[in-house]
Amino acid sequence: MRIDDDAVLWSAGPADRVGRPLLVLLHGYNSHEGDLFGLAPYLPLEPVIASLRAPIAADYGHAWFDLAGTDARRALGQADAATTAIVDWLDRVAPDVASVGLVGFSQGGAMALELLRRDPQRFGFAATLAGFALPGDRAGDARLAEVRPPVFWGRGTADEVIPAEEVALTQAWLPAHADVDARIYEGLGHSVSERELGDLVAWLRARYS
Repeated sequence: MRIDDDAVLWSAGPADRVGRPLLVLLHGYNSHEGDLFGLAPYLPLEPVIASLRAPIAADYGHAWFDLAGTDARRALGQADAATTAIVDWLDRVAPDVASVGLVGFSQGGAMALELLRRDPQRFGFAATLAGFALPGDRAGDARLAEVRPPVFWGRGTADEVIPAEEVALTQAWLPAHADVDARIYEGLGHSVSERELGDLVAWLRARYS
């Protein structure tokens, strides 16, 4: 797997990226790089924003891994390969960036957590919106539990996309591995509300203060 460099949406040109932190956006299943990039005007100005396109073609968009209900082992293998692809992309385009933050929605939120688990010290924080933790152990989990980076986890009570068992797994796993700010939004489905966006922006501003 490989991240398509030409498909990445940037908030700034090469000359204006020098010396600034990087905030990476990771879209959900069956979506594309333009989805979360629509949030860019609301996000803090300090970081350069890069929105990636997932490497697997889905029905009418792109995916980081197959839906787990089809073949869980295959999905986990694809998630691992996609994590490697993102790390390789960072090595190509931003090897010297001092700070890398992550914001992901749904499957992209799962990928944000996978990146923390792969290299707990490379990524400063992660926000997972309607996201979830994937099952199993990772080599970096013990180190992640020591570093305990900040993680924002927002989810809606009316989200019918993320199975209850995945929510339960995330509820148990996250506090053991990160400094979690968990927000629950009454009546919110599988989406991001204005209230959640406001909470996310305030949380991100605290990371850059």
